[in-house]
Amino acid sequence: MMMMGETWTQLGSAIASIMFFWAMLHQYFPQTLHDSILAYIHRLVNFFSPNIQIRFHEFSFEYFKRSEAYAAIKTYLSDKSSKAKNLRTEVVEDSTQSVVLSMDENEEVTDEYKGVKLRWVSKKNMAPKPSISLYPNTEDNRYYKLTFHKSHQEFVTGTYLPHVLQDGKAIRVRNLQRKLYTNNPSQNWEGYEARKWSHVAFEHPSTFDTLAIESKKKEEIMNDLTKFSKGKEYYKKIGKSWKRGYLLYGPPGAGKSSMIAAMANHLEYDIYDLELTTVKDNTELKRLLIETTGKSIIVIEDINCSLDLTGQRKKEKKKAKAEEVNDPISKLTKEEEEEERKSKVTLSGLLNFIDGLWSACGGERIVVFTTNFVEKLDPALTWRGRMYKHIELSYCCFEAFKVLAKNYLDVDSHQLFATIGHLFEETNMTPADVAENLMPKSLNEDVETCLKNLIEALERAKEEARKKAEEDVRLKAKKEEKGKQEGAQEDKEVKENGVEVVKDDKALAKM
Repeated sequence: MMMMGETWTQLGSAIASIMFFWAMLHQYFPQTLHDSILAYIHRLVNFFSPNIQIRFHEFSFEYFKRSEAYAAIKTYLSDKSSKAKNLRTEVVEDSTQSVVLSMDENEEVTDEYKGVKLRWVSKKNMAPKPSISLYPNTEDNRYYKLTFHKSHQEFVTGTYLPHVLQDGKAIRVRNLQRKLYTNNPSQNWEGYEARKWSHVAFEHPSTFDTLAIESKKKEEIMNDLTKFSKGKEYYKKIGKSWKRGYLLYGPPGAGKSSMIAAMANHLEYDIYDLELTTVKDNTELKRLLIETTGKSIIVIEDINCSLDLTGQRKKEKKKAKAEEVNDPISKLTKEEEEEERKSKVTLSGLLNFIDGLWSACGGERIVVFTTNFVEKLDPALTWRGRMYKHIELSYCCFEAFKVLAKNYLDVDSHQLFATIGHLFEETNMTPADVAENLMPKSLNEDVETCLKNLIEALERAKEEARKKAEEDVRLKAKKEEKGKQEGAQEDKEVKENGVEVVKDDKALAKM
């Protein structure tokens, strides 16, 4: 017992001496000498320690960016957090999980990978903060410390850490709620927390199962999308940027927007809805597109209308109009001048980003153009090397109708289907119009009532199409008759003018 007491006495004396030395060090030694002594002690401890430590800080020191490695490690360790005793909860707005658990400060978990045990600790630096700061203090932030035996250094750096980062990013992508982005006007790009893109949660329910198009075309598009999403190594091998262009065309209501939503849901991609009319010039367009992320679909709807600003300049239109009214010095109004300043994006600027050098920035992007009038587009835009796949979404066919009947009425067959099938062979109606007629308008409308409503709508459309065709024939005949009359009048005038010329020639001969 006396030996044990002496041991504790000596230990207490040693601790008291260390504490006294530590207090003297802080009080009487300069800060530089203090730091040097601590650094020396730290090196001495590391020399005898068999372990290696790696830190992953929350913020990088370049441009005050949040570290992607830290975010991936945090997500990876969230799956291991059940082993920790102290946890913290976080509400993540952009995640499918409303509450996410993570390690609390100074908490520790042990991970085992391929037989190697590794220790993770969550830490936080405590440094004095400035009174006012618009930026995160990189000296005062959280970090993860990884500790492992030095014999496993090559395994950790070459195998384990790539596994953690890849797995963490994959989990984060699965948990992220997909978004629908729209570009902000450039005057809102500057300032604290300014953003070039605003977003909302993307919750469109359209899928290829609910899409009203032919099954063969549907399967072809799905296979093409799946092959693209798995083609990273293939695109790298052939030396092309990992992107693909789609052109969707057809009448209004044919399902172009639903097709885009189904593509996004199939691939689990975000959507960037680019409004070209709010982009001032090619430089702004480039800055916008650079900030789009991978695994995304960039959509430019009604490209023929947007390119009215890019292909045919308004100034040229004004000049042509001035020439028509013999007013070459006609000036633009203030409103038109303002519009000119807002619309300097060119077709070449758009195309250069799509398939030029800038197209290699990022990867796994799909560019989708939509139009109601494909014949009005510039051939440079519809070139197959640029828009790899042209998809026509036309009027509803009987096969597409059956998909809509299943969606809206939950029926696979009905005695009225035969009548509807014959009408679809004789009448054009968009899937949007078909869906509107199939949708029950009250609680009293059953399946048969809705199908009869569609039949009536198809018959009306058929009758309107017949009347329009007759009117077109009548107008064509009237135009041809008018052309004949004008031609006869021109012949008569030529004949009369010829007689007058002959008379004049005879009079000149007599002179």
